[in-house]
Amino acid sequence: MSGQIRVLVVEDSVSARELLVGMLNAVPGLSVIGTATSGEEAIEKAARLRPDIITMDIHLPGMNGLDATRSIMESNPIPIVIVSSTPDRNEVMSTFRAIEAGALAFVEKPRGIEDAETLVQTVRAMSEVKVVRRWPRNRERLARTIPRRAVGVVAIGASTGGPPVLNVILSALPLDFRPPVLIVQHMAAGFLQGFSEWLNESCALPVRLASHGEPVVPSRVYVAPDGFQMKVSGRGLISLSKEASEEGQMPSVSCLFSSVREVYGATSVAGLLSGMGKDGAIELRRLKDCGAWTFVQDRESAVVYGMPGEAVRLEGVSVVLSPEKIAPWLVSMANGRG
Repeated sequence: MSGQIRVLVVEDSVSARELLVGMLNAVPGLSVIGTATSGEEAIEKAARLRPDIITMDIHLPGMNGLDATRSIMESNPIPIVIVSSTPDRNEVMSTFRAIEAGALAFVEKPRGIEDAETLVQTVRAMSEVKVVRRWPRNRERLARTIPRRAVGVVAIGASTGGPPVLNVILSALPLDFRPPVLIVQHMAAGFLQGFSEWLNESCALPVRLASHGEPVVPSRVYVAPDGFQMKVSGRGLISLSKEASEEGQMPSVSCLFSSVREVYGATSVAGLLSGMGKDGAIELRRLKDCGAWTFVQDRESAVVYGMPGEAVRLEGVSVVLSPEKIAPWLVSMANGRG
């Protein structure tokens, strides 16, 4: 994105609104182009002003921030960051429901200028995310199936063009990132051991080739080895097998995603990166249908848009992200749901 990042601030409190506007306008590259004090006004100004990103309060007079988010994402999708005061359980639940409805992330409402950094970083990171339209017909199902539980696992599939993107993502995850990360990377036989060692050199989290029967523990990255399907069992263990997959891949993204859906269900976060074919696309849609958050790499940065493109075509994607935006989004999901 060239030029200024144009922000619409939605906040009914005069003091909070003035603080947010002052914080954002003080940063080079950010410009508040309008404010709104109700959900109805937010919808009207989102359509008329076409901001690059919206900061959205949850508690608003008339239509609340949750319903405004739903409406915008169903009719006029724009990146939305929820700015939440968070002490009240009902507001926490509404914040998560806004994420379900299509908001990309949330931050705690700043109490003073000293809290500006997190807000500014999140607004910048999320402003270029290519959001996916949310269809009204899915509203009832999503509200029923998305859990209010911590993220249990992150699963990622990649093929051609995937290794450098995985390095960008994993090297940006902090040491205290709790969910285990499971990876299937299509690669020529004999190279995956060196690939995992290469990743381990630049990552805070330990990266290793998975072994059969080892436990899946927090803050660790597991890479599927050559010539095996990698799954997780109901006992929280790695399972390696020689079973065939529909795509003919071994390891197969679909096999991993299928087991993740069975074991972790709606506590999963899963995504597809650059790669040929469509391995994992159907299972990504099934994960989304059961309430998991799903993502794919964007077309512009992907060497091959086959796998992520097929997932988008199947409407199995919650958000489309550039490589640099994936780790901040994963951290936001993990911290928020935890």
